[in-house]
Amino acid sequence: SILFCLPFLWLVLTSLKPPAEVFSKSWIPSEIHTKNYSDVFSQAPVAMWLRNSLLIAVLGAATVVASSAFVAFGFAHLRFRGRNALFALVIGTYMAPAAITMVPTFLIWNHLHLVGTYYPLWAGNLFGSAFYIFMLRQFFMTIPRDLIDAARVDGASFLRIFVGILLPLMKPALIVVALFEFQAKWNDFMNPLIYLNKPNMYTMSLGLASFKTDQGPPDWSLWMAASVIFTVPMIVLFFCAQRYFLEGIATTGVKQ
Repeated sequence: SILFCLPFLWLVLTSLKPPAEVFSKSWIPSEIHTKNYSDVFSQAPVAMWLRNSLLIAVLGAATVVASSAFVAFGFAHLRFRGRNALFALVIGTYMAPAAITMVPTFLIWNHLHLVGTYYPLWAGNLFGSAFYIFMLRQFFMTIPRDLIDAARVDGASFLRIFVGILLPLMKPALIVVALFEFQAKWNDFMNPLIYLNKPNMYTMSLGLASFKTDQGPPDWSLWMAASVIFTVPMIVLFFCAQRYFLEGIATTGVKQ
């Protein structure tokens, strides 16, 4: 945590310096220059970038939680031929480097005429994620099988068991998955760079890069302020969900 706190502290202090002092050796600004934060919103469409990032992150987190949980339930509690081999194949896809699927994935979205839209940034999550499927499967397996058998005896379908019984019990694990994916989408730079070609669609990560390079000589004090604005939501989100996050990490994979 120290390795994160010190750079972030330097970033915050630098964002409060007057422009002439950005590269001074002293970490402490001679005067608190909060005007950087108001100026950055007038110099760049930061509010629009934040809105775009939030939209993609929420859609990505919601879809991957729903799809991965559904698939993980099947691998954990349904019995069918070839289940173990299919699960091994799913895990194998997680080990494949993202670089080898980048071009084929782009060609698929381009064939669907969706390049230049937000769909490539989140719609792939409708098919689940191998890492989250593995993690949620481990959590599903901590739930006693007797609970599911009792519900089946009472006439409940597997879908009703999944939605009405198991999902409420999995709240900590689902929040962990949502946090991981929200962070991944919020910080993602490569995919927006590949698929977005209109400035009004930029996410915050892509907007920061364009703000640094397209506005002439960069005003580093404003860029630091924009970076703090970009970082703070994830810190706030983590502390708000910290209890569920730690509980989900602690219980995932513990056999009961």
